[in-house]
Amino acid sequence: MAINIIAEKCKGCTLCVKNCPFQAITMENKIAVVGMACTNCGVCVETCPFGAIERTESSMENVDISLYHGVWVFAEQREGKLMNVSIELLGEGRKLANDIGTDLSAVLVGSDVDNLADELFEYGADKVYYANAPELKTYTTDGYTKAVYRAILKYKPEIVLMGATHIGRDLAPSLAVKCGTGLTADCTKLDIDPADKKLMQTRPAFGGNLMATIACPHHRPQMSTVRPGVMEKPVRTPGRKGELIDLGVKFKSGDIRQIVHDVVKKVGEVASLTDAEIIVSGGRGIGGPEGFNIIRQLADKLGGSIGSSRACVDAGWIDHSFQVGQTGTTVKPKLYIACGISGAIQHLAGMQNSGYIVAINKSETAPIFEVADYGIVGDLFKVIPAIIDALG
Repeated sequence: MAINIIAEKCKGCTLCVKNCPFQAITMENKIAVVGMACTNCGVCVETCPFGAIERTESSMENVDISLYHGVWVFAEQREGKLMNVSIELLGEGRKLANDIGTDLSAVLVGSDVDNLADELFEYGADKVYYANAPELKTYTTDGYTKAVYRAILKYKPEIVLMGATHIGRDLAPSLAVKCGTGLTADCTKLDIDPADKKLMQTRPAFGGNLMATIACPHHRPQMSTVRPGVMEKPVRTPGRKGELIDLGVKFKSGDIRQIVHDVVKKVGEVASLTDAEIIVSGGRGIGGPEGFNIIRQLADKLGGSIGSSRACVDAGWIDHSFQVGQTGTTVKPKLYIACGISGAIQHLAGMQNSGYIVAINKSETAPIFEVADYGIVGDLFKVIPAIIDALG
């Protein structure tokens, strides 16, 4: 449902403005205008004495999907640096665009990050839609939603891809609701149906016990979020150029309800697993938080990072940022060493695409051995020191 203003009936009495509990209505040229803060609660409909406000089906309910063209990737940036998942999605977006026979675009939102447009072109974008405003320097749900939503309404992309990051997981559902379309979260595979060019979105379901393929046949855009580290990065082509389109975003007072007073970065050790080429992970078999000392020794010897299973995080042995798996971080290092990890399906879903998997476990029937390239049955507190010694 959506709130619609019938301009011919509106008298500019401002009763709807005064009674809206979300301050979502403003007056422009003595005509009521519904803003992004609207929740479709209907108070304004009941308040208006002239019948100038009505509830209608969303404008996307009976959308003409033939009007929608192009694959868009939300180019997430933080402090002027592109997130790796955005680059990965440009590679996947190019494959989808080629299968459909359309162009690939990136949507860049921020303040004075024009230089990133050249980087997006070099990674494969044919067009970059740029929303530049001081209010967009730091992420807010309202600010980013307004910028991207208006672009979607105007240019009508058929596919919109976003990273399943903290920002992507907040922004994507907000956009999907505004657009009246569906959203498939945490996809691990994207394909184009050769029959009708629909986007086929595959994601784990039922705790990772099966893979579900989801389509959005009657609404547009088709929206997906994809976990970092799942897709391959494209090859960068230095000097490649494309078309830069200024979205001309401007904000009025009240458009952005959130105020960012300060950004506090976490103090202490935080994992950086997405780009790690070598990861040594510990599970319940390490016995306790002190067990990560030997895990860290091996990781340092190899020049890698440490990771963890969910069991260790739930037990409070290590921070959640180190968790590998369906409810943690999806990783794809060149080498993954699982120490004392049994191999629950949720963990396997987050690391099974690693280049080489080495498993160390006391139990020879542990499920982790089913996906491991090399398995060592033994006590990790004896095996790991032996490996370190062998490495010299």
